[in-house]
Amino acid sequence: MQDKLIVLVKSLFFEVLDFETTPFMESLTKSLGNFIFITLELFILFIAITALIEFVMMHVSQHKLQRLFKGKGLLGNIAGSLFGAVTPFCACSTIPMTVGFLNANLPFGSVMSFLISSPLLNPIIVAMLGATVGVVNATVYFILAFTLSVVFGYLLEKGGLAKHVRSVKVSGGSDHIVDGIDKRRLLPLSKKVNISLKAGVDSLKPILGYLFFGVAIGAMIYGYLPEGDTIAKYAGGDNFWAVPLAAIVGIPLYIRAETAIPIAMSLITKGVGMGTAISLIIGGAGMAIPEMSMLAKIFKPKLLIIFVAVIFLVAVISGYVFNVIV
Repeated sequence: MQDKLIVLVKSLFFEVLDFETTPFMESLTKSLGNFIFITLELFILFIAITALIEFVMMHVSQHKLQRLFKGKGLLGNIAGSLFGAVTPFCACSTIPMTVGFLNANLPFGSVMSFLISSPLLNPIIVAMLGATVGVVNATVYFILAFTLSVVFGYLLEKGGLAKHVRSVKVSGGSDHIVDGIDKRRLLPLSKKVNISLKAGVDSLKPILGYLFFGVAIGAMIYGYLPEGDTIAKYAGGDNFWAVPLAAIVGIPLYIRAETAIPIAMSLITKGVGMGTAISLIIGGAGMAIPEMSMLAKIFKPKLLIIFVAVIFLVAVISGYVFNVIV
C-alpha cells in the first residue's frame, strides 16, 4: 500500500505536473508518499484505539480496579501494570491519577508499576508499533515493558522508597464518575459510540503537532538518508553503546512517543538496529520532560532520580534483548 502511494505521488509530480526527474525530486516524492501513508495510518489507529478504550472504560468500575491494586506481592504490581497498559493516558492524566492512587493508600509498588507501564504500554503506542514494525515485534515490546514494569515496581516498594513521596492532593475529577461508576454506561449504544469516537478525535487534536513533526522527520529520513554500512556501524545492533545512547537521546529530543515512533521506524529502514530504536522510544515515552517536571512536584529528589534510572534501565534492557532476539 505504501509503495503504491509513493508511485501515485511520483506520477502526480512527474507525469501530471511535469516536474523534472532529478535525484532530489525522486527523494522528495518518496518522502511525501511516506508522509501521507504514515499520517493516515496513525490517524486511523489513534482514533480507533482511543474510542475503543473509552467505550470499554465506561463499563468498568474504578473501585474494582483499585481493589485489584491491593493484591499481595507481585499480584498488585501485575494489576498496576495491566491498568497502565489498557489506559491511553498522557502525562497530564497519568500523574493526577498516580496522586489519587497514592492518596487512597494503594500499595506504593502497584502504583509505581502503573506509572512505569502507563506511558510505555499505552494502547496507541503498541498499535503504532504493530503497524510499523509488525505484530510480533510489538508483542515482544509489550511483554518486555510489562514484565519490567512489574519487576521494578516491586523493587521500588521493597527498597522502602515510599517515604520519598511528597504530600500532594489531587484536585478536580470527572463529573460523569459517581462513586467509581461511569454514569454514561446507562446511555443508549449509539450515544456511547458517538461519545467514544468524539473522545478519539479530541484526544488526537492536542498531539497533532507532535505527530506531524515526527512523521515529517521520519519521512525525510526515509526519502533522503541513504542506506549503508556507515549507519549500521554506529547505530546497528552490533554497536554495544548505541542502545544506552539512544535512551539518553530520547529524553530531551522527543516530547511524546507519537513523535519518536515514526522517526525511529524510518531509522530502522536505514540500518539502525531494532533494539536501538526501541530504546529511543522508551527513553522518549518514559522520561518525557513534561512528565518529569510534573513528577518533581510529588517525588522528592532521590525518588525522582531513581525513577529516571529505572526508565533508563527499562529502555536499555529492552534494547539489548531486541538486538539479541530480532
